[in-house]
Amino acid sequence: MENLPICISILFGLTVIGTIIWFYFATISKVFLIIAIGWTILQSALGLSGIYQDTQTMPPRLMLFGIFPTLVFIAIIFLTEKGRAFIDDINLQTLTYFHSIRIPVEIVLTLLFHQGVVSVYMTFEGTNFDLFSGITAPIVGYLAFRTSIENKRLLLWWNIICLLLLLNVVITAVFAFPSPFQKLAFEQPNIAVLHFPFNLLPTVVVPTVLFGHLVAIRRLTK
Repeated sequence: MENLPICISILFGLTVIGTIIWFYFATISKVFLIIAIGWTILQSALGLSGIYQDTQTMPPRLMLFGIFPTLVFIAIIFLTEKGRAFIDDINLQTLTYFHSIRIPVEIVLTLLFHQGVVSVYMTFEGTNFDLFSGITAPIVGYLAFRTSIENKRLLLWWNIICLLLLLNVVITAVFAFPSPFQKLAFEQPNIAVLHFPFNLLPTVVVPTVLFGHLVAIRRLTK
């Protein structure tokens, strides 16, 4: 990690900032913005402290302090009346275009693979097909919203497919992560996510993308 080109960290940092700002434009919620910035600062501090680099704890610290809290928070939003009201105010068109953020994410993952700090399974050279979601987001956004009546069927099926692609990446990441759960990539595990700023991928970027799909699917199936 010490020899990692600074341009990769800068590109990923800009991607994280872009994720938060773009999702904010879909919500126009100051509460979301404050929570997202606060959570990103907290996770940045934890990443810089090196707490995630101890991978032998059970559960792994990255999951305990970084991933589980976001899943709990998403569940609370969907289970509470105020949370559902927040969901129903999110702009679906902006939310669809938002998934283009996955293009720079995939570029960063590929660069990290060639630096030897993530597994090939995490890239489009391996079993990560999430680039499809980023490339098709503007196309689906245009086709679904080109008339005054949104194409709900197209949006629903696209969100389901992209959600499955995301879950494929997440499951692969867990098995390629240096921890008691590791089943893949022993020769080149995903060590980048143990370090700042790349720990913000599973703790900020992925939960936001996941939440975006769940929001869209709920809205389109109501």
